[in-house]
Amino acid sequence: MAIFRALSIHLLVLLAITSAPAFADDLKDIAQQASQGQPSQALDRINSHVNANPNDVQALFMRGVMLAEQGKKEEAIKAFNDITQRFPGLPEPYNNLAVLYADQGQYDKARQALESAIKTHPSYATAHENLGDIYAKLASEAYGKALQLDTANARAQNKMLLIKDLFSVSGKTGLAASTSKPPHINTAPLPSSPSQANTHVELSNNSSKPEASADASANSDDPSKNVVSAVNKWANAWSNKNVEAYLDAYADSFKAPNGQSRKEWEKTRRERINKPEKIEVSVSNIKVRLDDGNRASAMFKQHYRSGKLVQGTTKTLEFVRDGNKWLIQEEKAAR
Repeated sequence: MAIFRALSIHLLVLLAITSAPAFADDLKDIAQQASQGQPSQALDRINSHVNANPNDVQALFMRGVMLAEQGKKEEAIKAFNDITQRFPGLPEPYNNLAVLYADQGQYDKARQALESAIKTHPSYATAHENLGDIYAKLASEAYGKALQLDTANARAQNKMLLIKDLFSVSGKTGLAASTSKPPHINTAPLPSSPSQANTHVELSNNSSKPEASADASANSDDPSKNVVSAVNKWANAWSNKNVEAYLDAYADSFKAPNGQSRKEWEKTRRERINKPEKIEVSVSNIKVRLDDGNRASAMFKQHYRSGKLVQGTTKTLEFVRDGNKWLIQEEKAAR
């Protein structure tokens, strides 16, 4: 059963690539290698980087994420524990510890880790919600034990059903589109930390809005606002399973991935979007670059959830202008 709304083992890998300028390119290259099907080689490289730069907290964090993604859970737990001891002011390592502990059924340890995350960072919304899920899971186990001791305990049975229903609902809840900006955290070892980075996945200074809000700037004379509006409409169409509107966001000259033809790509997208699972997509931290009057690019954080799959992605959309519309010509993603 998926008990976390934001399983940050995938989501928080984005934080790991917001390192100091001296290391940023190296870490981005390692992250890209991992996402392109070479996780073992990427792990070897991050190990070498950590050995050479033992105080690079972003690299240490990325190493923990990679270990977890490769199924090396005990090593990942040790890695995140080490980070919490050396950099106790960061909430994200505590949160990922909780994810790993919960995966092993160690819910009390998960609770303690999340409480530590909230203590260091009271505005950390993901930890608050995960902690609520943990409390519900612990209550579920307690009621289960009560039923084992007294099978005629109707009161416990009712509460047990209620908690299971609660999980059924929360398991379908999407990622928060926006949260308040967290307070500044002083971390002496490194002035730039995952919690302090402007690109924190929890921040949504330019998050996707309902379509009515997106339309408000659609006819603006400001090309940047029009590109942002195009991104929001695209994300909303995807979330609403409006396949035609989603496909209409792409230019005729769109470069389909993996050498697919446009027809093959559209068929694949229709099949995936029309699956019965609910889709929830939100975007945040949209940054627009105008190349000229007819071309632009938008880079942003994309948060995707469908069924049990939760992903955080840094995405870049290359736009081309077609009359008064901005259409997607190319789509790039890096986890």
